[in-house]
Amino acid sequence: MKKIFALCLASVMLMGTLAGCSSSSDSSSTTTEAATTTTTAAATTEETLLVGVAMPTKDLQRWVQDGENMQAELEAAGYTVDLQYAANDIPTQVSQIQNMIANGAGALVIASIDGSALGTVMAEAEEAGIPVIAYDRLIMDSAAVTYYATFDNWDVGVKQGEYLVEALGLATATEPVNMEFITGDPGDNNINFFFDGAISVLQEYIDSGIIQTPSGQTEKTAVATANWATDEAQSRFETILSSYYSDGTQLDAVLASNDSTALGVANALAANYTGTYPIITGQDCDIANVPNLVSGLQAMSVFKDTRDLAAATVDMVTAIMEGSEPPVNDTATYDNGTGIIPSYLCEPIACDLNNIEEVLIDSGYYTADQVGLN
Repeated sequence: MKKIFALCLASVMLMGTLAGCSSSSDSSSTTTEAATTTTTAAATTEETLLVGVAMPTKDLQRWVQDGENMQAELEAAGYTVDLQYAANDIPTQVSQIQNMIANGAGALVIASIDGSALGTVMAEAEEAGIPVIAYDRLIMDSAAVTYYATFDNWDVGVKQGEYLVEALGLATATEPVNMEFITGDPGDNNINFFFDGAISVLQEYIDSGIIQTPSGQTEKTAVATANWATDEAQSRFETILSSYYSDGTQLDAVLASNDSTALGVANALAANYTGTYPIITGQDCDIANVPNLVSGLQAMSVFKDTRDLAAATVDMVTAIMEGSEPPVNDTATYDNGTGIIPSYLCEPIACDLNNIEEVLIDSGYYTADQVGLN
C-alpha cells in the first residue's frame, strides 16, 4: 500500500508539473502574440502617417521653399515626412519614390522632373494602393495620379502677356516692337500653360506685325530652356544678342516664363547689350531676382505664394488619409492623358515696383532687407 500511495503521489506531482509547464508556455505564447499585434498596429499607424514628398531639385529657390513649407505644414498636421530632392536626375527621383513606396507611405506628393518619365514607378504606387498628388507639375499618362495641386498656370502666362501689352502700349501702337521669347524645360508640362497663356494675349499683335521677333525663334521647342537653367538661358541670349542686335537693333521686350530664365537674360544683357533696356517678365519672385525688380532690370514677376500651395496640399493629404474627398476647384482643365485630374488651383499675383512691398513684405514672404527696400 505504501508503494502504491507513493506511486500515486508521484503521478499527481508529475501532472502538476506538466500543467505548470503548459500554463507557462500558453502565457508566453499569448504575451508574444500580444506583443506582435502591438508592434504590427504601431507599424500600421506609422505607415499610415508617412507622407512621401518628392521634389525635383534644390537648384531653384522655389523648390527649396516648396519642400520646406510642405514639410512644416505636414509635420504640424501630425504626419511623418520623407522629403527628398533628386538633383534634376530622373533615375534618382524614381529610386526615391520607390523607397517611399517600400517604406509604406500613405500618400505621395510628387513634383516631377519630367512629367512623362515616371510611368513605371507610378504603376508601382497604383499597385500598392497609394494615392498620388502631382505637385505643381502634372504627371502625364498615368492613372495613378489621383489629384493635382498647383497654381493657375494659364493665368500666370496671361498676366505676363497683359503686363507686356500695357507696358509697351500695344493696344494703341502703330510702330512695331521687337520681342524675344524664352520658356522652360520641355519635360515640364507647365510650359504649355505659361507660354500658351501669354501668347493668347499677344497673338493678335504678333499677327498684325506690331510684335516682331528678329531671331525668328517663337516656337516652344525653339525657346525652351533645359532644367529652367539660368546659364542655359544666358548662353542662348548671348547668341541672340550677338546675332541679331549687335548692329544697334533695339530689343524692346523679353517674355521670360520664369525668374531663373529672366536672370539669364539679364546677365546676357549686362555683358552684351548697350541699347535701351528692354521690359523683362518673370515668375516666382525668386530672391535672386528681387533686386532686379527693385532696380528695374526686370519689370515684373508673377508671385506664387508657395505657403498657400503647401497649405492646400496638406488639406488634400489630410482628406485622403481620413478617407474623405479632398478640396478641389477645377475639374475641367488638366488632362494627363488618362483623363481629367481633379485639381486645386492657387491664384498667382502680378508683382512689380507698384505692389512689391504689399505682395512680398507685408505678406511676410520676405523682409524689407531681403528685398532691398531698406
